Amino acid sequence: MKLYFSPGACSLSPHIVLHEAGLAHTSEKVDLRSKQTAGGVDFRSINPKGYVPALETDNGAILTEGPAIVQYLADLAPDKLLAPAQGTMERYQMISWLNFIGTEIHKNYSPLFNPASSDELKAGALGNLQQRYTYVNSMLDGRDYLGGERFSVADVYLFVVTNWAGRVKLDLSTFPNLLAFQQRIASRPAVQQAMRAEGLID
Repeated sequence: MKLYFSPGACSLSPHIVLHEAGLAHTSEKVDLRSKQTAGGVDFRSINPKGYVPALETDNGAILTEGPAIVQYLADLAPDKLLAPAQGTMERYQMISWLNFIGTEIHKNYSPLFNPASSDELKAGALGNLQQRYTYVNSMLDGRDYLGGERFSVADVYLFVVTNWAGRVKLDLSTFPNLLAFQQRIASRPAVQQAMRAEGLID
């Protein structure tokens, strides 16, 4: 398998899951401005949407969209218990979290990274993130992970997007459960492996 990624972007989520699952893979960096891969290929020929992540599977198929990719990877390594079993309520709860993170947290960071965004739009996005994190913080009260005591790919996705808070000057100090969660995930060996592979830590 090959993962196309940009350092620290949302593609870090499947990168971490690849390491958590112990799946053999290669990775290739993508310049999101020029849309060129490190190998000099137009990334849009791989993913016409032009953004990461994209996963080339062992049979040559291209899978895009982080929440779909991480579930695919979890299902390739069921013994690692990175996702609840298909058809269980726990699986649907995890999918619910993946959707919430993608639509309510991930997308609210987008205006904050866009230099063309107005101050009003940025202020609205920051307000939305504060509200969403208030909810997440309450749901993590007394829990190690979003699903309770069991770590899943949803936790990885939340960790990755929440790591962007410092880059947009979003103060998370009023969310102690969330901060403890971030530290808990950051300490995992697979997380450190993936972040090191992307040049995010030494």
